[in-house]
Amino acid sequence: MVYGRQPSRRLPAFGGFSSGMAPPRDLIALLVVVFVTFTFQFFAATEGIVALLRLTHRVWSGGFLWQLVTYPVIGAGTPSFWFLIELVILFWFGRDVYYRLGRRSFWRTLFVGTLVAGAVASLTQLVAALLGGGLGAGLAAPIVLLQGQHVLVVLLIAAFAVLFADATIYLFFVVPVRARWFIAIEILLAFLGYLQTKDLAGFLGLCGGVAGVWFFLHGGLRKLARTPREGWLRLQRWWMEQRLRRLRRRRGFTVIPGDRGGGGRGGRGPYVN
Repeated sequence: MVYGRQPSRRLPAFGGFSSGMAPPRDLIALLVVVFVTFTFQFFAATEGIVALLRLTHRVWSGGFLWQLVTYPVIGAGTPSFWFLIELVILFWFGRDVYYRLGRRSFWRTLFVGTLVAGAVASLTQLVAALLGGGLGAGLAAPIVLLQGQHVLVVLLIAAFAVLFADATIYLFFVVPVRARWFIAIEILLAFLGYLQTKDLAGFLGLCGGVAGVWFFLHGGLRKLARTPREGWLRLQRWWMEQRLRRLRRRRGFTVIPGDRGGGGRGGRGPYVN
């Protein structure tokens, strides 16, 4: 895959290994951790540690809350060429996302997506257990779609699609696709994975993680933080207007309105003459 038409600063060529900028050390460290933990699952001395860090129903049934943030760095799957391909894809997308966001925002984005995805998956399993029957019977089945590099690839592709929405990616080096459509494509692939594995918790977790990344990169948390304050300011303004209205009716005062948006920045509120 390669892409062109960057909407902002010049970045290394997507899909290439040589560029004018060194690969981010944080991203290299992440790849090394995923690879090392992937190999640990095949040794008797370390497979127990890996099992404790993967996302399971023990998050809510046993209080293993650390699994909500540790599962992405625990490599998953079987030894195959596809595992290496996933790491390469993770490097390609992660590099450009890292350069665009910077170190702090890069890790914050991954943390938000990871936490939302894990919470949605765990909640799905909890609801299935409470409902019992056919849904509860699959409780002991592991979450496979959401583990390790699988969720990291999905989250970073979603971040790339948000940050470089107008970039053109040549899928399989042939088919041109706008980056913004990759969110829909990966949700479709996740659904196909659900049809194969019946891993409903993993599928919904991936959808939740993608939504969390999209929401975070669009300033969702900042908007939520502003909403209570803006609501309080509107309530104060409404209360002052009601008081002034009552004063005008009872005492015959004349209310002279100030600039539009009174009470806001640079504006004057109404006053009484």
